[in-house]
Formats: sequence, structure tokens, C-alpha cells
Amino acid sequence: MATGFVFHELYLWHNTWNWAQVFPPSLTVQPGTHAENPETKRRLRNLLEVSGILDHLVPIKPRPATVEELARVHTAAHIEKIREISERGYGDASSLTPLGAGSYEIALLAAGGAIVAMDAVIEGKVDNAYALIRPPGHHATSDVGMGFCLFSNAAIAIRHAQKMHGIKRIATVDWDVHHGNGTQAVFYDDPGVLTISIHQNNLFPANSGAVSENGEGEGKGYNINVPLPSGSGPGAYQVAFERVVLPALERFQPELIVVPSGFDASGVDPMGRMQMNSSGYRVLARMLLDAARELCGGRLVMTHEGGYSEMYVPYCGLAVIEELSGHRTGVEDPWDKLMAAWGGMAAEPHQIAVIDEAAKLVANINKARGTKR
Repeated sequence: MATGFVFHELYLWHNTWNWAQVFPPSLTVQPGTHAENPETKRRLRNLLEVSGILDHLVPIKPRPATVEELARVHTAAHIEKIREISERGYGDASSLTPLGAGSYEIALLAAGGAIVAMDAVIEGKVDNAYALIRPPGHHATSDVGMGFCLFSNAAIAIRHAQKMHGIKRIATVDWDVHHGNGTQAVFYDDPGVLTISIHQNNLFPANSGAVSENGEGEGKGYNINVPLPSGSGPGAYQVAFERVVLPALERFQPELIVVPSGFDASGVDPMGRMQMNSSGYRVLARMLLDAARELCGGRLVMTHEGGYSEMYVPYCGLAVIEELSGHRTGVEDPWDKLMAAWGGMAAEPHQIAVIDEAAKLVANINKARGTKR
């Protein structure tokens, strides 16, 4: 398989300032490091190099997205707000989403990185692609940047695929620990985009991502949330894929699958309370690859989102990219066996109950389209 890889040094230069995790420093909050800092992405990119897998990937050079491309998702006022803050040199996109000088241009490059990854897969230059881009995007709505996200990278690339390539059916499978609210909002009334989010229940944004959020208008039935209970591990995620994700993809018959890929559901991530390990992500990646081969000629694009454990994001990312490329590096995850022995790694009854509730929504997909397959 040919796997494309998007990266640029400038992604690491987006400045989230010297905050204390997610809070601005004050006389009672000691300055520290913002959770969304460059290190997890830098260390993932470095492990890809040290492991040798970069030699087996096809480099894809990103370009800045145009304002016209952004405007397919975002309002003019939002785009201008991000540009003005960046030119001013410091500010907040909304709440707890700081940016600095040059962040606007870097955010354009991140959205453009998602677009060129999409182009490369659709045009057959590569079979699949991973875009290691920053800042992330899946929380940004049309008019608000939030959750460390400035522009909705995956959504912008999907609108590009619809507009420029005529793709009619695109599915997204978001496995970030936080609800993919921005992607959901953009496509909530669009029956051409199936949005699926598997996330920790009521983590972020608050009161977002319930099973009851199932789309509206023509898009009714085309948004599926699986809000897993805290403490869910690889077993629960695998059951969610078996009972919700794969059946939904089968019914929808996408021409392309997009994965907003966050690794903050890992068992050692400071911003979530789940128990995924690199082997768990490897299994999910394999399941999606198999589905993509069966349904849409293997066309699969991943855009990097969250993940805040500097020591562990690299191993999760490497496992996924090994699966995408079909190349094993021999690098062992030193945490994997330890985490596999933790309690709660298998699916538990209260987790399965949530999954089964979400699974009922799969039947709505054909009804909403008004067609039979």
C-alpha cells in the first residue's frame, strides 16, 4: 500500500502560550505548559523517523487553504477574527483556545494539509493518508473556534471533496476522546456525510454528543454518537466498531472514509479518562482499513486531532501508521503489555448497553436516504 504523510515544521510553531494546561496564568495559577503544545506532534514525527517508517511513506507537501475553501465551512466573521488575533500577536479564539502571531497562517496550512491529503487519496496518488497537522480542528464550528481548534480541518477537506471532486457519500469516524461537535454541526443536515463520533460521555464540550443527536432535516439519521462511559478500554471500542461503526458504514456505502484521529483516549492521557492502548488503536485502524477496502477502494484519510501524553501519543500514532502502510517497524510500545493487564480493558455490561443504544440508530440510515441497498 502507498500511504501519504502530511507534515510541516510550521505546525509546531503555532503558539498556545505559557498557560497552565488549559488555564491562563494569574497570581493564583502558576504559568506552565498549555495542553495543546507541539511536543506530542513533534515526538510522534520523531518516532516515525527513528523507527524508519518515514522511508515507507509518500511525503505530501501541504499548502495553505484559501479563504474560499475556508468559507465553505466557516463564516467570514470567524475567519477574519482568527486573522485579526494572529496579526495582533495574542488572543483567544473563544474560550481557552489561545493563539499567537502567525497562527492564522499556520491554521491555513493545517486546513490545506487536510485538503492535499484528500486530493492525493481521491486522485489515486496514494491508497490512504495521515495528515499530522496542527492546530487541530474537530471542535471548531462555522463561527466559533473552541477546544484548541481554529478551523475545522476535516470538514473543510470534506467540503473540498464534495465541491471539487464530486464525491457524494463521505463517512467520518472520529475516535478522539472528546466529542467531534464541530464536524457534527457542519454536516448535521447533510445526508451526504455520515458523521460518527466515539467519545467519553459528557467530557467536552459539556452536554454534547448524546445518542439522541441524530441529525436534522435531510440529514436526519446521518449523525451517530457513541458516548462511552469513563474507563472504557479497547474491548468497548472494538464492540462499538463491530456493532455501530462497521454496520453504519455498510449501510451508508461511502465513497471515502475520513478519521479525525485523536489519541487522547489512551489510558495515560491527562485530558481523558479512558483506557485505550496502542494495540487497541491498531485494531481499530485495521478494522477501518478492511471496511475501506470493501466499500470504497481503500480510500481512507486521517487528520490528526488531540492527544496530550508526550510519552504515549507517539506509540499510538506509530501503530496506526504501521497499519495504514502495511509496514511493521519492530519498535515495541513499552507501555502496551502493562496497560493490557489493567482491569477494565475488556468490554463491560454498562459500556455495551450504551453501544447497543447507539446501534439502534444504524437502521435510520436507509430510512433517511429513502433508498434500499
